[in-house]
Amino acid sequence: MSKKTLYLLGIAITIILGTFLYLKFCCNCQETTTDDAPKIVSPAVQEPEFVPFVLNGPGIEYQTHENLKFLKNSAILIMPVSDSVTTGIEKLKTFLGSNPKQKITITGYATSDETNSTTFENLGLARANDVKNFFVSKGMSENQFITKGEIVDKWKMTADTLLGPAEYTFDTVDSTATSTANDEWSVLKDKINADPLILHFNTNKSSQTLNSVEKQKVADISKYLEHVKDAVVLAVGHSDNVGNRDSNIVLGQKRADFSKDYLSKNGIDAARIETSSKGPDEPIGDNATAEGKATNRRTVITIK
Repeated sequence: MSKKTLYLLGIAITIILGTFLYLKFCCNCQETTTDDAPKIVSPAVQEPEFVPFVLNGPGIEYQTHENLKFLKNSAILIMPVSDSVTTGIEKLKTFLGSNPKQKITITGYATSDETNSTTFENLGLARANDVKNFFVSKGMSENQFITKGEIVDKWKMTADTLLGPAEYTFDTVDSTATSTANDEWSVLKDKINADPLILHFNTNKSSQTLNSVEKQKVADISKYLEHVKDAVVLAVGHSDNVGNRDSNIVLGQKRADFSKDYLSKNGIDAARIETSSKGPDEPIGDNATAEGKATNRRTVITIK
């Protein structure tokens, strides 16, 4: 074989061997690099752990991530309130002062698994009432707030604390609506006085646990006072005829005072409750019988 032939054969072998080595090692390297490259995973979108405090009406717009808070099963606001919410409340106070016809409906919320131990028809309404009272304590007019309550399946919570279970709706009440509302409250007053709340007491005692019917009557009184701002509640204490009249007058007054204290703890302004005592002077039962005496030991609560 000539030198020229051997030279050409060497070149051919070199080309073939180089191609084989390239395909075997370089291509495998690229495939491995592609397979082993780290994958970019998009982070999971987390739901924000807050419920914003929002005031959004004609002439006012304010929002902060902080909010009013309530413990589960409680109708009492957790104090203190955050600075950012306080700022919003001050803006609301200024706004309502400049717009006396403006009405705001506060809708309070409670979850279906919470226990309502208040006299309000539901825990959401009790919370709305406490928010309203808080606003009033900051210098706002009670006349500009309407309260509602709703029960929902769930609400955002942190541990045992509900975050901002209240919403605020701004509207203006015209004269026609006011006239209709006045008729509604007149009917409610007649209902309250026609079948008044009567608390019965044991002998020489002035403490009482209310049943569901009596709690509903307290709720009606609270609702009436909320909308009729010059209304006054009258609580009159009575007794049986056991003992002397003077001591029974005192006992009747104690019963009336207990009733006032009970109502004031359940959303009714104590300054709007008048008390008095008739002692044994106005019996409705026969004092000759135990049943009659028990009937006479009472406090009668009406709208004055």
